[in-house]
Amino acid sequence: MRNRLRVLRAERRWTQETLASRLGVSRQTINSIENGKYDPSLTVAFALAAAFECHIEDIFTP
Repeated sequence: MRNRLRVLRAERRWTQETLASRLGVSRQTINSIENGKYDPSLTVAFALAAAFECHIEDIFTP
C-alpha cells in the first residue's frame, strides 16, 4: 500500500518523533509506515487521518 505520510508530515514541518508522540506510537512505527514496510492498523490509520484532518483515503492508496 502506498502512502503520502512523508509529504503530509513535511508540509506541517513535523518530525517523525512529533507525529509519533501525537499518535502514541514509536518513531520507528512512523518510519516503517512511510517506507512501506508496515501497513498500520485501522486504529493508527484513523489516528493519522485525524492528525492531518483528512480522510484515510487521502493518505493511503492500494
